[in-house]
Amino acid sequence: MDFNMKKLASDAGIFFTRAVQFTEEKFGQAEKTELDAHFENLLARADSTKNWTERILRQTEVLLQPNPSARVEEFLYEKLDRKVPSRVTNGELLAQYMAEAASELGPTTPYGKTLIKVAEAEKRLGAAERDFIHTASINFLTPLRNFLEGDWKTISKERRLLQNRRLDLDACKARLKKAKAAEAKATCEGDLWNDEVDKAEQELRVAQTEFDRQAEVTRLLLEGISSTHVNHLRCLHEFVESQTTYYAQCYRHMLDLQKQLGSSQGAIFPGTFVGTTEPASPPLSSSSPTTAAATMPVGPSVAGLAPPGEAALRLEEVSPPASGTRKARVLYDYEAADSSELALLADELITVYSLPGMDPDWLIGERGNKKGKVPVTYLELLS
Repeated sequence: MDFNMKKLASDAGIFFTRAVQFTEEKFGQAEKTELDAHFENLLARADSTKNWTERILRQTEVLLQPNPSARVEEFLYEKLDRKVPSRVTNGELLAQYMAEAASELGPTTPYGKTLIKVAEAEKRLGAAERDFIHTASINFLTPLRNFLEGDWKTISKERRLLQNRRLDLDACKARLKKAKAAEAKATCEGDLWNDEVDKAEQELRVAQTEFDRQAEVTRLLLEGISSTHVNHLRCLHEFVESQTTYYAQCYRHMLDLQKQLGSSQGAIFPGTFVGTTEPASPPLSSSSPTTAAATMPVGPSVAGLAPPGEAALRLEEVSPPASGTRKARVLYDYEAADSSELALLADELITVYSLPGMDPDWLIGERGNKKGKVPVTYLELLS
């Protein structure tokens, strides 16, 4: 092999000079050229962007694929530039087991029919999850990964080059300083030291020019982090949109399933109460009127308890039916919206019953001498 020994020796000399300069700076034996405050702020912001992008990327990968073994497998496929094999989601796997169980236990039995219905819903949930993972990977993970593997590697390379240029510049400054000091002490051979000073000044000018040029290139790359933030912001909006779509699909699928199970439950267990098919979320804080009003279901007025054309019923005049009353446990605190409703506390037991023509989302609840409407979704019917 034909080696360029002259270039090899020159590179080794430059590396040695930089190592000496770096070591002396660490021990406080050499001066260091400091970057301006704006440049340092750009460096700090770039480092923060890189660090948080890595954390967000890793945690999003955990969210989309909780199985660490599966994540490692997908990572290896990506590094080998091979297509990641299609993977069955947990919902689809559960749907498969339920369908097989229904086939073996009897698809015409009530249990088998219900298994089939739930399996179909779980299959749709699994398909929705697959679409969400695919969309989130393309619209969110890929841009973050491209930044770390593309733009950030370029920034890191130019920063290392800037560091080398700074070490060369400071080494030239130190060399010029030593030459001037030696020239001042020399009583003879003045021309020799003059040549050394001139040579050191020339090397310093070249080093300063290269340092300034590299500092400008690095500065432009660091200022480009603002564009990176704008791009990541757009990707974040797309991620939230895809997540919203996914959860809306899941809600619709489960709502359809609940309606199917509710209608079949009435046929299998006649005379039992069937819960509402559109459950409302529990209030985030029972002490906040605004939150309670935003989350509680809107029920009928007291007049809505009576058939059309009749006078509004007074709750205190309503008598429980001879049969059909049940005990119920309260699941969440509920703040009454008006005097026709009964305030509830979590875990308390109340007596509930329904009246003909009453909204199925509501029941009449009794606690001691107090009586009022209560939402079905806040109750667990016991007996």
